[in-house]
Amino acid sequence: MYNDLNRKNTKGIDARLLFYYIALVFIGWITIYSTCYIPDGVNALFDISKPYCKQLIWIGTSLLLGVIILLIDKQIIQNYAYYFYIFCLFLLVLVLIIGTEISGAKAWIKIGDFSIQPTEFMKVATALALAKFFNEGKTSAEKRYVWLIAGGLVLLPIIVILLQHDTGSALVFLSFFILFYREGMSGMLLLLVFIAGVLTVITLKFNELYAIALITAVFIYFMIKNRTQKKLIKRNIIVFVISIVFVFSVNLLYENVLEPHQKIRVATILGQTSDPKGADFNLNQSKIAIGSGGFFGKGYLKGTQTKLKFVPEQSTDFIFCAIGEEWGFMGTLVVFFFYLALIYRILLLSEKSRISFVRYYGYGIAGIIAVHFFVNIGMTIGLVPIIGIPLPFLSYGGSSLWAFTTMLFIFIKLNDN
Repeated sequence: MYNDLNRKNTKGIDARLLFYYIALVFIGWITIYSTCYIPDGVNALFDISKPYCKQLIWIGTSLLLGVIILLIDKQIIQNYAYYFYIFCLFLLVLVLIIGTEISGAKAWIKIGDFSIQPTEFMKVATALALAKFFNEGKTSAEKRYVWLIAGGLVLLPIIVILLQHDTGSALVFLSFFILFYREGMSGMLLLLVFIAGVLTVITLKFNELYAIALITAVFIYFMIKNRTQKKLIKRNIIVFVISIVFVFSVNLLYENVLEPHQKIRVATILGQTSDPKGADFNLNQSKIAIGSGGFFGKGYLKGTQTKLKFVPEQSTDFIFCAIGEEWGFMGTLVVFFFYLALIYRILLLSEKSRISFVRYYGYGIAGIIAVHFFVNIGMTIGLVPIIGIPLPFLSYGGSSLWAFTTMLFIFIKLNDN
């Protein structure tokens, strides 16, 4: 095990990661400018009242933050990982007391004209805490508790974030299962997660009876197949009972955890209801904007859906729509390339690193970025419910950009050994 983060084993700062970061931030800013651009109007670059000017400030401070991280001793990052986790968790709890509610979620701390969302930094803190926990190494007598403790580190922020009514951000923390799987968690658990998802859809789409019928059929099949193996029969019975309890809890959680607007979005995706002025309208306008871009797009600053403000949250959660409309299919391919290249590069460097802490942290942040990327784009084209999470490095917002910059530059620093 390599615990000395200062050991010299690589060639320095990874230029590719820096390039992907700068490219995505640049694409994000010019797109934010485009969404605010007024044809034949005043578009002063340094008008602090405009989102694109504020985003310039966020970009400048993010670059400064990145430089500071590169100057910090790597050992400090590892040594203070738990403290950072506790501090961010404290901020999450503080939000419940003094936080400001925006779009139905009480997830922001307002400071003057700016708002900070601690949830974004909690993702970084959790990745660091998990990396430190796995890096400590456990004796064989303690291994039974490894996944329980690791799961607890993820579950704690999820609970607090759900209390803030920010379900979308809470779901992002499930991305750490990618790290868990890489570090030896049984693939059976991931299969159970997939099965739980299928049962959830069936229950919400139809009702509990359909899900129970499916569970019972599978249960009978395995009981017949394993009829001579007592241990497997016992396991099958336990799984059957847990599955039944889970199915009956789906609607309970759906009714009591999700906010009304989130229920409408889920019901719309499942085809159970029509909301032409709400969730359907937002999604339809999103699809129209992306589809109207065609192969090469309408051209920069020429997106009609964007200029006429048909698409909601077009500089934040739906920024991908503006890219699709103005730059077309080819433009979206460029964005896809940068994200996939960034994620692949993080995973590649994580595997190559001889320092375990770096690998743990790398897989943790790769999962976070991947989930944000796929879910954000998926919700703009109707593949997943609209849950309101930003597109990393592109979406307008200081908290998101600061957090993802911190996340990536810590990894860049850790690899500069």
